Amino acid sequence: MYPQIFTAAKGVDQAFLIILGFAVFILVAVTVTMLYFLWRYHYTRNPQPTEIKGSVTLEILWTVLPLLIVLGLFWTGWTSFKAMRTIPEGAMTVGVEGRMWSWRFTYANGKTSKELVIPVDTPIKLALTTRDVIHSFYVPAMRVKWDLVPGMDTQAWIQSDTVGDYDIFCAEYCGLKHADMITILRVVDKDEFDSWLNGKGEPAEEELGMSLLEEFGCFDCHSMDLSSESAPSLLDLGNREETVVLPDGKEKKIRPDEAYIRQSVRDPGAALVKGWDNDMPPYGDELSDAQLGVMAAYLLKGGQGKDKGAALADELGCLGCHTTDGTDDVGPTFLGLYGSERKGKTADGKPYELEADDGYIRRAITDPGANVPKGFDDEMPAFNDLDAASLDQLVGYIKSLGKKDAE
Repeated sequence: MYPQIFTAAKGVDQAFLIILGFAVFILVAVTVTMLYFLWRYHYTRNPQPTEIKGSVTLEILWTVLPLLIVLGLFWTGWTSFKAMRTIPEGAMTVGVEGRMWSWRFTYANGKTSKELVIPVDTPIKLALTTRDVIHSFYVPAMRVKWDLVPGMDTQAWIQSDTVGDYDIFCAEYCGLKHADMITILRVVDKDEFDSWLNGKGEPAEEELGMSLLEEFGCFDCHSMDLSSESAPSLLDLGNREETVVLPDGKEKKIRPDEAYIRQSVRDPGAALVKGWDNDMPPYGDELSDAQLGVMAAYLLKGGQGKDKGAALADELGCLGCHTTDGTDDVGPTFLGLYGSERKGKTADGKPYELEADDGYIRRAITDPGANVPKGFDDEMPAFNDLDAASLDQLVGYIKSLGKKDAE
């Protein structure tokens, strides 16, 4: 059993132990009584059957005693349930959205996260919703399990008296990737939580590396996925071999390292990746040695740097059903989707054949049932609450994954 970290949930453990104790006691008592009767009233000891008349005392005893036991067990369960359902006044509200197949947590200031981060010793009110099917928010260490039902807003609350990381599961089978709905409840000190919530403090090296790449426009041409439309992809840069063309026309095979990245930024023409023109402007001294070092370290570690659209696709759970490697999953792959010819059925069952242009992709996000692709079911929830900027970012990300013939 998970260690219990929620004070209000102590009654749950107590109720469980009491019910278990009575169950074991009754099992032992009935078994011993049965064995005693088999021995005491065996036919060798009682060759002549005896008529036994009713006993009012015994009738009262075995009616009243079980009634008292059941009422006691009910009271134990009710008090623990009431403690778990009575949300304290002033509790901090966190929105919990379950979707196929990931979690999204939203805070009062608009910050979102794939992990539930809360301050220690602080009551947290959970506003539970689902975008698609029934899910169940389950934190074993809190003894909290509450269903998220489509069209119904439900509430629960938690509070941890212990700092640490704890598991969150979906306890209701919700489809093909139900097992992927695992995340973390992260309980931290209040000061650390305030810094995290408000974005204070120095960013981690990984975050700084990606922010520098974004700040200097690297993702305007380079991608962090399999596409390479305007410039070579930066995906897995440190673990691949490249053929570069030197200024004298000679070719050379290299494995990108920090020195190569520094050179490529400050003097791109010194070693061009074969097949690409010298179109990148040199950054010279615009970037300091320290900034270049952070960017190089991030890229060579295989960092998951993404443009805003890719990050949004990850945050919204799109990548739980769609891949970027060309293989179809629950939904069509994003790789090569843009510009491809798509076949399928409309909402009224009529066949269609359309190009996956901007309008098609926007419609697939906001009203997926309008054009269901051939070979796939109408399972995707409608993301019709996204603002125009977010839609633009998602469409731009899918466009960045290149064009390739797709069915």
